Amino acid sequence: MISPSLLSERSTVNAVFIAMANQSQAKPSLAVDPNSGFCLLTRTFHSLRPDHPVPPLSQPLSIADYACSLLPTSVSSTTVLIDSVTGRLLSYSLFLRQVKNLASSLVSLAPLSKGHVAFILSPSSLHIPVLYFSLLSLGVIVSPANPLSSDSEVAHQVQLVQPVIAFATSSTAHKIPNLQYGTILLDSPQFLSMIDGLPGNVNSGSGTVEVSQSDTAAILFSSGTTGRVKGALLTHGNFISVISGLHYTRHLNSNDEARRVYLFPLPLFHVFGFFALISSVAAGDTVVLMRRFDFGEMLKAVERYKITTMPVSPPLVVALTKSEFASKYDLSSLRFLGCGGAPLGKEVAENFKVKFPNVEISEGYGLTESSGLATRMIGPEETKRHGSVGRLEKNFEAKIVDSVSGEALPPGKKGELWLRGPTIMKGYVADETATTDTLDSEGWLKTGDLCYFDSHGFLFIVDRIKELIKYKAYQVPPAELELLLLSHPEIADAAVIPYPDEDAGQIPMAFVVRKSGSNIIASEVMDFVAKQVAPYKKIRRLSFVNNIPKSASGKILRRELVTYALNGSVSSKL
Repeated sequence: MISPSLLSERSTVNAVFIAMANQSQAKPSLAVDPNSGFCLLTRTFHSLRPDHPVPPLSQPLSIADYACSLLPTSVSSTTVLIDSVTGRLLSYSLFLRQVKNLASSLVSLAPLSKGHVAFILSPSSLHIPVLYFSLLSLGVIVSPANPLSSDSEVAHQVQLVQPVIAFATSSTAHKIPNLQYGTILLDSPQFLSMIDGLPGNVNSGSGTVEVSQSDTAAILFSSGTTGRVKGALLTHGNFISVISGLHYTRHLNSNDEARRVYLFPLPLFHVFGFFALISSVAAGDTVVLMRRFDFGEMLKAVERYKITTMPVSPPLVVALTKSEFASKYDLSSLRFLGCGGAPLGKEVAENFKVKFPNVEISEGYGLTESSGLATRMIGPEETKRHGSVGRLEKNFEAKIVDSVSGEALPPGKKGELWLRGPTIMKGYVADETATTDTLDSEGWLKTGDLCYFDSHGFLFIVDRIKELIKYKAYQVPPAELELLLLSHPEIADAAVIPYPDEDAGQIPMAFVVRKSGSNIIASEVMDFVAKQVAPYKKIRRLSFVNNIPKSASGKILRRELVTYALNGSVSSKL
């Protein structure tokens, strides 16, 4: 359990951290190209990032304790959490006290212990971070899910993770079956008494829980865009590796020491929101939480709370760039966007920079299966490498594998990205087949993404291999066409899918959302794309729609569009 003496120990921890960071230097092997990180002998790409201090794996440590050990000593009265709707806030001192109170209450009342699974079905609120840190400090496995999930989806998730307890709200609890320790409502007086530590609810003799870094910290669900949802088993050590790298970068860059004010438009049940929350708390930043995403409410929150930083997905960058609505708000406080979830086009990034010249976009790449992070951009020079998702994180290795020959490829060649490193999951819960299909015997994670590294070690994502459109003998990446469509000034959003065709096998079909006031027609859109691509990549079918269905992380739900295309009417065919 989180120690009450941590605040007094943090200055020593940070001093050691900074000293170790200043002494660290990159130590690439002589066989590794110092520019690309590629080793000709092993056909493997290696990280060229400098070393940074990470607790030894043999040291018992939960991610909650580790994050709190990094907190600055002066943070006690600083605001850690703000509800964007109500304006209610929580200071770090109260947050740490509530975490301790809740952990003690859960041990006393449930009683929860290390290895138990807690299922969480709730929108973002001030209670969720307190709940996460409490459960993680006890060694209880956190398994959050989308509160908008259907009854059948929740039933499948519960069957996978086998929780002993659930945390929900009055509006979501009905979806959860009976569990050993029941379901606790986060909007109930019972829960409030638990975090307030009222008499009778705190077991002062619960003691400290020893958590190993190899213990599972969370079971996070994959997006389910390419099949039925799976639960990735992620350890405390996985997340400690992620947070230590992010924390090191903050200390290394003297210009990045100022406290940030984050807005979280992404949900906390998604891996991006999950690790970004922990990282923000570890840095002593302030996090403004949105209960649900709404573009207008997001803009209001940026203006009201002087937001400096946001984790975003590419569709949100597009919306900020193209929306005339955004110009009605004062967004001058924004300084940094951490972008992930899908490729961000060069033209989109450049157009964003024209509109927001003082905002830096740092792209990164990760999967649920890699604890959300594998590559990223660090510093203004790297962020100029438009179209890339950055360089490999420290201690990571990568291969670009030809899908036909299985050969590992050099820089500049496209193939499936394989990853190996300290943030890779243990496997999928209760799914050995999916685990062996994704993780090989040497620990390589097969990402399913078509990628390449350039000669400077920057990774570029082409598309999902399973989503490539097979037009005659050619492969067409939907993401490439989508980026072209989004560059059109009269298009607000777009998606491209494979559409069955008797002669070609599949043809590219586009779904397009017109910008407000636009009367652009299908032939004009098709001609716009055709002038910029090879003949086999042309858009050959098109439908105008009001919106593009996306997951909570901003990924296009192509399966829904395929179903619509096959069952609905299409406005134009070429």
